[in-house]
Amino acid sequence: MSKYTKKDILEMVEDEDVEFIRLQFTDLFGNMKNLAITSSHLKNALDNKVMFDGSSVEGFVRVEESDMYLYPDYSTFATFPWRPQQGKVARLICDVYRPDGSCYEGDPRYVLKKIISEAESMGYTFNVGPECEFFLYHVDDDGMPTTITHEQAGYFDMSPLDFGENARRDMILTLEDMGFAVEASHHENSPAQHEIDFKYADALTTADNIMTFKLVVKTVAKRHGLHATFMPKPKNGVDGSGMHINMSLSKDGKNIFLTRYLTPTIFQKYHDNHIFLNVQNRYKNMTASKFHPIDAIKNRVSKNSAPSEHDTKTYTLTRLTSFTHVLL
Repeated sequence: MSKYTKKDILEMVEDEDVEFIRLQFTDLFGNMKNLAITSSHLKNALDNKVMFDGSSVEGFVRVEESDMYLYPDYSTFATFPWRPQQGKVARLICDVYRPDGSCYEGDPRYVLKKIISEAESMGYTFNVGPECEFFLYHVDDDGMPTTITHEQAGYFDMSPLDFGENARRDMILTLEDMGFAVEASHHENSPAQHEIDFKYADALTTADNIMTFKLVVKTVAKRHGLHATFMPKPKNGVDGSGMHINMSLSKDGKNIFLTRYLTPTIFQKYHDNHIFLNVQNRYKNMTASKFHPIDAIKNRVSKNSAPSEHDTKTYTLTRLTSFTHVLL
């Protein structure tokens, strides 16, 4: 249930002198997009009446199917602390819908919500906590990004070795102004590389937070005359950036990854292929010949006339955790 109602948002916009509202959504490639409206059109937006041209978003739809709608998630309303205090700017994260009122299947947020709903129907709760790494580089005389840095700081170094300390501080203060619970930050191993960790939340909230986090980091970096990049390997010869994802999957308030809560009916078949669960053996079991749990279950289900409850549950769990093949 949303923490805000339509009435709450309209009142906050008026009380806080918000003039512009950015209706944000994510494309197929993980890029944040937005459509800006003025406060006079906010009521229409909250009634899901704002349209946009979906054919202009790469990978969405054809020209003949271009009419798409943005449905704001009321719980994501927030103001941008770095914008002017008169005529403030706020945002709402939106889901993408078709004109007939159906969810657009290519909306990444919809895909995640669908899987979360599937897990919740079986009693599972999925929480995620990311550890975001990024580089802060100089820009050239034209303001374009480079991979140049004059610092030589390393893991856990501080000022004066850490040239980005002040920028990182402002990023954290801005994130906290937007409701983030920042748990830790530090200089990473490579020169100009940084990490900021914020508190875990449910999978959808964390996904939204990651998109907001990247926007904040890039915006604050620009105000410091720097360019922030989340590229995995922007520069040869130094350690690249990653994003560790700490996950918990629970049922009835119990962590099912703990051995005493694992049921043989769910994981017995895959005990020797526990790369997506067992961190200790992640390198030993990570070989090209190992089968992918999702593909294995799909093949098994396709050979049977009717999938068992065991197959259905395991398929859903692996869909939630399969990306740990890459991360772990």
